[in-house]
Amino acid sequence: MNDNEKKSGSVFSRAWEIISQDTSIPPEEKKSILKLIQVLVEASERSAGQPPDEDVKTITQEVISRHSLLTTVKHQADELDALKRISLNLTSSLDLQTVLDAVVTEAMSLVRHARAVHIFLYERGALEFGASLDSDGTRNKPISIPRRNGLTYSVVRSGSQIIIEDMPNHSLYQGMQILNSGSIVGIPLKFKDEIVGVMNLSRTVTGHFSRSEIRLISLLADQAAVAIFNASLYKRVTQMANTDSVTGLPNRRALDERLQEEWQFASRANSQSSVVMMDLDGFKAVNDTFGHNVGDELLYSLFNFLAQKMRGSDFLARYGGDELTLVMRGTSLDAAQAVTQKVIELMREYRFTFPSEANIELGITAGIAVFPIHAGNPSDLLRAADSALYHAKKYHRGGYSIAKGVTGKLTPLSFKEPG
Repeated sequence: MNDNEKKSGSVFSRAWEIISQDTSIPPEEKKSILKLIQVLVEASERSAGQPPDEDVKTITQEVISRHSLLTTVKHQADELDALKRISLNLTSSLDLQTVLDAVVTEAMSLVRHARAVHIFLYERGALEFGASLDSDGTRNKPISIPRRNGLTYSVVRSGSQIIIEDMPNHSLYQGMQILNSGSIVGIPLKFKDEIVGVMNLSRTVTGHFSRSEIRLISLLADQAAVAIFNASLYKRVTQMANTDSVTGLPNRRALDERLQEEWQFASRANSQSSVVMMDLDGFKAVNDTFGHNVGDELLYSLFNFLAQKMRGSDFLARYGGDELTLVMRGTSLDAAQAVTQKVIELMREYRFTFPSEANIELGITAGIAVFPIHAGNPSDLLRAADSALYHAKKYHRGGYSIAKGVTGKLTPLSFKEPG
């Protein structure tokens, strides 16, 4: 080995030693740099002239600088890609639950060692569960209501994010049994300085969140707040558009949508779906005697009385005027008759206080139609039930009739005496 070769070996050895001992260099960057030095060593062994010590040091420092710059640029590009994906996912739907599920999905992808994400919606001074996602993929697992002195309400009160690096040893978790150690961040979801919710993201490890993670989570929270506000507003507007202003029950528009859903479900499941059209007997006499204001009060009182008696799966809507429509999923003709008879009998229990004495007898007359027995689509099913109601009102008030089909005839056997 000549002097130049000895000198070259000494230079690269020192460069290798400098890089190996520098703890400020990220592991992946250090690996790349050391590999580059190895390449330089192999190249110098094949070269006649060798670079001096300072040149190697300069080259090494330049490699570190450029690699750090490239890493920074890559991180920024990844963040931009994440923000673009988040923006697309959060603006693709106005359904509130869909938006909440998209937010927790994105949040889990932004932090290493993420354990779970929970979103709580904040309205009228109270928090309620919105959505969650665990690291094992479990969604919307039931969770207890946030404690008033816990992390989530603390975020609401402060209006700022709260980072807890070691949950079991933090004051907000004192006196609690923490099943898992780790860290957590609570971030307020704000829209125009109004808190619409709180997002909590926990990790399996203790310690601080990186600046990049906090920045991305904060940006997600900003976009999530806007998406949640818009979805909540859309939900309220839709509810208003689908709600009868007098009774608070679903209106004709909501009824049409529900009939379409029931028809699709029954068609897929090869099952039956029943519709009962009901008319309030004696209502015209109420309006004529006491006026429409009292008539509206009666409708609100009676229709909500009946709604409370229905099964959870039943759908009761105001069809118009003094008519109600009951839609029952997976209900046979026999079952629909039993429910209708029960409604008619419930009128005996109902009480309404009129402004003054009145000899007005209230009752219910109904018409029943069942898919697919009496009709093959939603509109025909409704018409069949309406036709049956018309027949019952004409020939047998206080009872019900069963449809024979949209164009078919109704026979006397369809009548049912009140029990």
